[in-house]
Amino acid sequence: MKIVVLDGATLNPGDLSWEPLMQLGEFSCFARTSPEALLQRAQDAEILFTNKTPLSADTLAQLPCLRYIGVLATGTDVVDLAAAKARGIVVTNVPAYGPDAVAQMVFAHILHHTQAVAAHHQAVAAGQWACAEDFCFTLMPLQSLKGKTLGLIGYGDIGQQVSALARAFGMTVLVHTRTPLTDLPQGVSWTLRDTLLRQADIVSLHCPLTPATAQCINQQTLALMKPKALLINTARGGLIDEAALARALAEGKVFAGVDVLSTEPPKADNPLLSAPNISITPHNAWATREARQGLLAIALANLKAFLAGQAANRVA
Repeated sequence: MKIVVLDGATLNPGDLSWEPLMQLGEFSCFARTSPEALLQRAQDAEILFTNKTPLSADTLAQLPCLRYIGVLATGTDVVDLAAAKARGIVVTNVPAYGPDAVAQMVFAHILHHTQAVAAHHQAVAAGQWACAEDFCFTLMPLQSLKGKTLGLIGYGDIGQQVSALARAFGMTVLVHTRTPLTDLPQGVSWTLRDTLLRQADIVSLHCPLTPATAQCINQQTLALMKPKALLINTARGGLIDEAALARALAEGKVFAGVDVLSTEPPKADNPLLSAPNISITPHNAWATREARQGLLAIALANLKAFLAGQAANRVA
């Protein structure tokens, strides 16, 4: 059985082991696979693993031996699921492998803006503390999270983890989902989206990207937010109208911390790259070693279930 990992570098840059997969068959792993190299590398493979390498209907039609595709992520838009199903190819994904890691990044961005650790470190390194008149100094007002309101748009595994951290900081949590929620922990309540945007000091996005949610944060919804409110996005870049957010940032209306952009890697002219009042991380909220190890373990379990004639995390 030929097993091929098309783009393993992001999941495993060298600190994890492919050995459990290697034991299951003839194994090949490539750091990245270009469109030109795809068919040659995947030829005769029965098992393919992909993270971001697209597998289109045309590609699948040229891989007659292929029986199984393991997506090394939660999102499956890189695979033409209808074409895979029509050809009898099983497709699985890896859900909920690292909600704690993403929630941790949410608060990394929040604390970046409320505590200004990086800015103060740079000031200290530049000698500003050494020549200060007082025993301490601040470059800007620092903010306590206790008593603040966090608004969560979406309340899946990650949203719930973020909610738990927020309550540990003494925050009140508002939640908006498509359907109202009633059985929520103390300090958490469901509300309408526009009400959440008006009342929250910090808004964090945790909903999927669908036609209904695309650019749900736009000029109109940004205008509803409190002056100087903080917007966090660790979900999908397409949830935000980036040009509208860049204008609001430049005007000092809001602040933002994002781990995702509409196109990744971003184009050089993405307006958020040159905007003020924003922190941007390169879609690595998911990538703690522990989360990646969990992802690999689930991917292996998915494949073993398939080989045993069972279904685990099957999406097609």
